Amino acid sequence: MNDQPKRFSLVLKFIIGLFVLIGSFLIAMILGAADTTVKEVWLSLTSRVTTDTIVMLQEIRLPREIAAIFVGAALSVSGAIMQGLTRNPLADPGLLGLTAGANAALAVTLAFIPAANYFGIMIACFVGAGVGALMVFGIGMMKKGGFSPLRIVLAGAAVSAFLYAFSEGIGIYFKISKDVSMWTAGGIIGTTWSQLQIIVPFIVGGIVIALALSRQLTILSLNEEVAVGLGQKITQIKAILFVVIILLAGASVALVGNLAFIGLMVPHIVRAIVGTDYRAILPMSAVLGASFMLIADTLGRTINAPYETPVAAIIAIMGLPFFLIIVRKGGKAFS
Repeated sequence: MNDQPKRFSLVLKFIIGLFVLIGSFLIAMILGAADTTVKEVWLSLTSRVTTDTIVMLQEIRLPREIAAIFVGAALSVSGAIMQGLTRNPLADPGLLGLTAGANAALAVTLAFIPAANYFGIMIACFVGAGVGALMVFGIGMMKKGGFSPLRIVLAGAAVSAFLYAFSEGIGIYFKISKDVSMWTAGGIIGTTWSQLQIIVPFIVGGIVIALALSRQLTILSLNEEVAVGLGQKITQIKAILFVVIILLAGASVALVGNLAFIGLMVPHIVRAIVGTDYRAILPMSAVLGASFMLIADTLGRTINAPYETPVAAIIAIMGLPFFLIIVRKGGKAFS
């Protein structure tokens, strides 16, 4: 009986989160360099009318905002999984080498396989994300007690700096700096329906697998010995969740470039709302991460319209103080 009010409270919070997501989406569709009306947005979603404004909404703004939804959800869920697996409150795909590795792989692909299609670039990003994460955790494990939050973050900073420098070097040497920077600017300008058709299934699949393993992740986040005692196959679970993190981070970089801090901020905020059970944290992280990304993209399009402010810069401005607060509070500022 005691679980009933708690469950109702969680459902209510999730419904409120969905309303925030819907509101953020509508605001993102309405506002921009070319402001539109609610009626035009509705027609762009429901009719075949072909006025200039509606075509703009259907072919430019709508795929862009759908990309924002899925990238925000992917980065937030991957950050939550990383924080649960490592029990490290500072874990984030952008801070632990995944996005830097994906970016380096992207630069190598553009340099050596210029004819690679979007699917090939995405696979390269998956591989790069995995290599970046392995480098960080490999350095972290070189010394006893290496999985301390500080050591992992320092290793992530060092590996990320190296991989970003490597990407810049590839870009300069092969004269593709402009192409690489277009990807690494952290924006969703020019997202197309064909790109979404390739990327979205990977993100959806990764999130579904994560949700299916959310109970096991909750146990792992508390104590590995308890998980073993309860009969959990922790090696297999960790391996699957690690692959999910690579899928989500790699797909995000392939679509929008490097975006740090979303995977750090959103799970902390979510834990303050729903508690420490990952069966609630993961779906709420997906919803609030999508909302956060929509709001950031809307700000990027409207702060200095008709010019665009890079969404990566907006997220970094919000994320850096958040990061410093978490460091100061030992990871418990929002948990």
